[in-house]
Amino acid sequence: MDYTQERIATLHDYGEATPDAPVERATVVVPMTEREYAGLAAEGVLSELAAVGPGEVLVPLRAPAEKVPAFVEWLQSFDLPLSVLWCNGPNVDALLAEHDLAGTTGKGRDAWLALGLATAGERGHDREYVVLHDADTKTYSRRDVPKLLFPLCEGYDFVKGYYARVENRRLYGRLFRLFYEPLVETLRREHHADVLEYLGAFRYALAGESAMTTDVARSLRVPRKWGVEVGILGQTFDLAGFDATAQVDLGRYEHDHRAVSGPTGLSDMSEGVGRELLRGVEAAGVDPDYDTLAARYVETGERFVRQYADDAAFNGFDHDVAAEREQVHTYADAVAPPGEDTRLPAWRDAPIDPVDVRASAASDLESLGVDPSVVSPAGGEGPT
Repeated sequence: MDYTQERIATLHDYGEATPDAPVERATVVVPMTEREYAGLAAEGVLSELAAVGPGEVLVPLRAPAEKVPAFVEWLQSFDLPLSVLWCNGPNVDALLAEHDLAGTTGKGRDAWLALGLATAGERGHDREYVVLHDADTKTYSRRDVPKLLFPLCEGYDFVKGYYARVENRRLYGRLFRLFYEPLVETLRREHHADVLEYLGAFRYALAGESAMTTDVARSLRVPRKWGVEVGILGQTFDLAGFDATAQVDLGRYEHDHRAVSGPTGLSDMSEGVGRELLRGVEAAGVDPDYDTLAARYVETGERFVRQYADDAAFNGFDHDVAAEREQVHTYADAVAPPGEDTRLPAWRDAPIDPVDVRASAASDLESLGVDPSVVSPAGGEGPT
């Protein structure tokens, strides 16, 4: 436990912090895919949210058509003001294609669609805040939503959660510890730039838990797949900055663990994280030397491997130093220029109206025999 501050305000949980916060004025966005269906982690998150009483829980769902009706029925079994947006339905896809927004699907696109609905029309007028949550958190607490919302009531515009990734006497959070942290540190040693101080101030920059005002949510360009969390941070540096950003202690989190290799493994994710991290620092005026950056990252990463190994040994944890060193060398392949910008537009500038997204999603659900009103704002009128 500590009580130190960073360049951004850091709010610590010294026991059972449960601050007063206007949860009824927030939409909680929880992206899900078919892997979350009836899962224990997702069930725990939804059950805990039922005790919070948010204004709305909005689930952007990416799943095959044949899985959707049962998934929606399961979601509706929870005592929540819950709405569902089927993100890969044919009418939603056609709407995006019509406006030149077709492209890679993934968590980022799902979250972007949900941000549009969460901040539009009756939702945007009635609810001032948006909370983003992952659905695979095994240790989720009903205190998380008010903890994330509290700083927004105190004048902050963007809030990030942080936590210890310690489980079964092992250190996790490998992509953050072995890729994000040493890459940011490598850049900081070569460039004196506020954006790098900002990115380095977050204690767990890859956390999926954050909260923001609707104005910030409508101003974000969201990556389509991986790197959503980092892509958001690169923009909140401009939208909120040091003075209007806070991070809050969410304790200890247990998540599902991914393999390093494979199409949804940490190596694949590192490419998205690296791309959006470097895109953000370039946008702020940093000009990395890509000819040497990967090698310098590996050197810094080796130091982090040693430090985390000592931390693990200090606590008597199991720790595979060789595997962590190998991961650093694997992640080095992701240290490269960010390439073409395929992010989705900020909703304040988008060529489509969230109302049309809602109507398309409702039509898609109706074609599956699902009541289309499930897309409506909780307690609001049905789709038009």
